[in-house]
Amino acid sequence: MYFPRWKVVLILAIIAAGFVAAVPNLLPRERADALPEWLQPVTLGLDLQGGSHLLLEVEVEAVVEEQLDNLLEAVRDALRGERIRYAGLAVEDGAVIVEILDSADRDRAQQAIADASPDTTIGRSGERLIVRFEESALERRRESAVLQSVEIVRRRIDELGTREPTIQRQGEDRILVQLPGVRDPERVKDILGKTAKLTFHLVDPGADPNEALRGRVPPGTRLLPGVERGPDGEPLQYYVVRRRVEVGGESLVDAQPGFGPGQRPLVTFRFDSVGGKRFGNTTRDNVGRQLAIVLDDAVISAPVIQEPILGGSGQITGRFSVQETQDLSLLLRAGALPAPLTVLEERTVGPDLGADSIRAGQFASALGLVLVAVFMILAYGRFGAFANVALFTNLVLLLGLLSALGATLTLPGIAGIVLTVGMAVDANVLIFERMREESRLGRSLVNAVQTGFSRAFGTILDANLTTLIAALLLFFFGSGPVRGFAVTLSIGLVTSMFTAIMLTRLLVVTWVRRAKPKALPI
Repeated sequence: MYFPRWKVVLILAIIAAGFVAAVPNLLPRERADALPEWLQPVTLGLDLQGGSHLLLEVEVEAVVEEQLDNLLEAVRDALRGERIRYAGLAVEDGAVIVEILDSADRDRAQQAIADASPDTTIGRSGERLIVRFEESALERRRESAVLQSVEIVRRRIDELGTREPTIQRQGEDRILVQLPGVRDPERVKDILGKTAKLTFHLVDPGADPNEALRGRVPPGTRLLPGVERGPDGEPLQYYVVRRRVEVGGESLVDAQPGFGPGQRPLVTFRFDSVGGKRFGNTTRDNVGRQLAIVLDDAVISAPVIQEPILGGSGQITGRFSVQETQDLSLLLRAGALPAPLTVLEERTVGPDLGADSIRAGQFASALGLVLVAVFMILAYGRFGAFANVALFTNLVLLLGLLSALGATLTLPGIAGIVLTVGMAVDANVLIFERMREESRLGRSLVNAVQTGFSRAFGTILDANLTTLIAALLLFFFGSGPVRGFAVTLSIGLVTSMFTAIMLTRLLVVTWVRRAKPKALPI
C-alpha cells in the first residue's frame, strides 16, 4: 500500500512519454511529416493505405548459364596460354566440351584447365575433354544469386524513397515485395526488372557486324545490338565487341544524373580505386579505338577514346530523357542483379479498400472499448472506473510504442489491438475478484486490497507469459500479416501488465488513502 515518490514519478513519466509518442497519430499527414524522425506516427501497412504487392522469381539458371560462358572463356585462355591446339569448343548439356587435336597434349591440357577453373570436374570421352562444375559449387552460386538479389532489390526500393517496404525471401528462389503507398507499380516493376549489369568492352575493329549477323562471329567476341530502335522495333546498329570485360559495374561507387552541352541529359559515374586504375589503363592503351558501354547486353554508346581518362570517372551519354537518367543512376548506384527477375504475381490495393478497413477497425476497437468499460463499471463500480482509466492508458501506450518502434500497422495488427482491449482488463478482473474473496473472509479493506494485488500477481504473470510465448512463436515462424498480429499482441500484453499492476494499483491506493472508506466498494 506504499508508493515511494520515485515510483510515482516513474509511472507518470512512462505514461507521459506514451502520450507524446501517440500524439502524431492524431495529426494530419502533412503536419506529422514535419515532426522529427523519432516522433512519427504508426506506418500503415499495404492492406490499410493501399500500394503494390509483387512476387518475384529469381531466374537462377541464368546464373548457371553465365558461369558456363565464363568457364568456356577460361578454358579457351588456358589452352591458348599453353599453345595447345583444339577444336569444337562449346557448351553442351551443362558442360564445356573441347576436342584436343594432339593426343600427346591431353594430359597437359587437362592440367591447364584444372588450374584455370577451380570447382570443376574434368572427364574424357574419346578425344574430347568434358568440363563440368561440381554440383555443390552450382548450389552455392544459386544461393548466392538469390541472397544478392534480395539485397539489390532492397537497395533499389530504398533509392525510390518508399516508407516501410516489406522485402523478404520466400521459398528457394522467390522474393516478396510489398510497397505501401506506391501508386505507380509499373515504374517499380521497370526498376526492379532491369538487371542493370554495366560493363565496358573494346569494339573489335576488324569485325564486320553484317557478317556477324549472318552467323560469322569471330572467336572471343560477341554481337550486341545498340539501344536505339527503328520504327519496326529492330536495333538501328549492331556492334561486335570483345568478350573480355575491361571494367565491370561492380567497381562503380557513384552514379548521378546530370546535363551536358545543350542541356542534354546524361549520367556521370565514378569508379573505386581499382576500377579507376583499370579504366585509366584501358583508355591509355587503346587511344583511337571504340569503347562500348554495355548495359544488359545492349550497347548504350561506343565512343572513340580520344585520350587517356585517368580520373576514375566518366559520362554515359545517349538519347535519354531526364526520367531515364534518374532511373539509370538509381540502378547503377544500387548495383546489378546477378540474375533476371520475373514477376509471378502482382496486386495493387486501392486506398479506398484500406480506408474501409481502417473504419471497420476503428469501429470494432471503439465498440469493444465501450462494452468493456460499461461491463467493468457495472461489475466493479468505482474500481471498475479505475480499470477503465488503465484500459484507456493501455491503448495510448500501445499506440505510442508502435510509433516509437517504427512498426507497420496492418489489418491483423488492428485485430491484435481489439483483442488487447479485452485482455487488458483481465488482470483487473482477477485482482478485484481476489479482493472480494478476501473481504468475504472478514479481512479489513486495506488488507483485502493489499492481498488482492499480491496474491493475483502470480496468476496474472503466468497467464500473460504463456500468451506472450505464443505471440513470439507467431512472430518468429510467421510472415507478413501474422507477424503484425504477433507484434501488437505482444506489446499489448506488456502494456496491459504495466497498467493493471502499476497504474490501477496507484489509483486504488491513492483513493483508499484519501477517502478512507470503511467497506470495499465492489
